[in-house]
Amino acid sequence: MTGRREARRASGAKMTIAVYPGSFDPVTYGHLDIVERSRKIFDRVIVAVLVNRSKQPLFSIDERVALLKEATEPWPNVEVDAFSGLLVDYMKRRGAKTIIKGLRAVTDFEYEMQMALINKNLDPTIETFFMMTSKEYSFLSSSIVKEVARYGGKVDDLVPPIVASALQRKFASLGPSADDR
Repeated sequence: MTGRREARRASGAKMTIAVYPGSFDPVTYGHLDIVERSRKIFDRVIVAVLVNRSKQPLFSIDERVALLKEATEPWPNVEVDAFSGLLVDYMKRRGAKTIIKGLRAVTDFEYEMQMALINKNLDPTIETFFMMTSKEYSFLSSSIVKEVARYGGKVDDLVPPIVASALQRKFASLGPSADDR
């Protein structure tokens, strides 16, 4: 814990809790870059895995949570949780007032700005903190990782080892896809 955080806590200031929501299917080094940088700014970061019924994830919610817990294990001020429903409702339950969103490009910003505005409309006390991804991860997405892994490509420099192994096992268990025949 930094000296600034210790001084704030000693003064009786409220602990800052931020939520980093997403599907994380799977978690990538780009996601972890945002988590690692955020954990240095906020007292506590909750990585909140969204149960999105409009998407068909590769990994189950339990698998995604487990992969994230292992990937973030070295960081004591990071918690991994799952939620469904409105993000602002989840944040109220967790006592958080800040949403963390990672941005790779302008196209990300357009969508995330709309989400930030609707969240602000639903709860005016919520703030969204936009963080640009580090340049080495600006091309990286979970979709790209899955596509490369699906065809046996190397993903070791895109995801933690536990995720690379999980992807390999998952695609081996699914067998060849219909478009491979």
